Amino acid sequence: MSKNKGDHVNKEKRQLITQIYISFTLILLLTAPISFLMAGDIEAGKNKSIICSACHGQDGNSINPLWPSLAGQHEQYTINTLRAYQNGSRVDAVMKAQVMALTEEDFEDIAAYYNAQKIQQTAYDYGLAKKGESLYRGGNRSTGVAACIACHGPTGRGNPGAGYPSLAGQHAQYTKDALKDYVTLERKTGLNDMMQSLAPRLTAGEIEAVSEYIQALGSE
Repeated sequence: MSKNKGDHVNKEKRQLITQIYISFTLILLLTAPISFLMAGDIEAGKNKSIICSACHGQDGNSINPLWPSLAGQHEQYTINTLRAYQNGSRVDAVMKAQVMALTEEDFEDIAAYYNAQKIQQTAYDYGLAKKGESLYRGGNRSTGVAACIACHGPTGRGNPGAGYPSLAGQHAQYTKDALKDYVTLERKTGLNDMMQSLAPRLTAGEIEAVSEYIQALGSE
């Protein structure tokens, strides 16, 4: 084999190896867990979340059912929520004041900290939760209510890649209030306005029951 021909073959091999390496790297990035791709610092987030603990609990488990628990929530969802409060697309006077001075790095750190925490089990009404289970899992065809399981999963842990939040263990009262706010459009932000479309189709009894079931999911 001539030197020129050998150099050509070696060049093709190097190009092939480079292409394989790039392809492998892309596969790793595309299939990596969201938590791997996020840059948040958990320890830094713990310190930065102190200001949040008055309402959301030291470890993200709120003791007041009017305020949401954040423990175990997907990082990107928390970041998007904080951004929404900061830019005004989601309105709450208290949250607006809390996030105004925060940076994108602060958002990432706080989100990483809460994501690393575990949602606490809380007591719930078994009978009411049982009624809500059928709606969560099967929806209501007669009124066009889609099953919650389609977006939030069988255990209520959501889908971080698609942007659907974890609901498991969330206070029933907070969930009820959120659903009612979707009905009145007081809560306007949402993925493709899906919740704004679905919530008005729920009866008061269905909201009560499915909210209780979501709280019960935290015990699974």
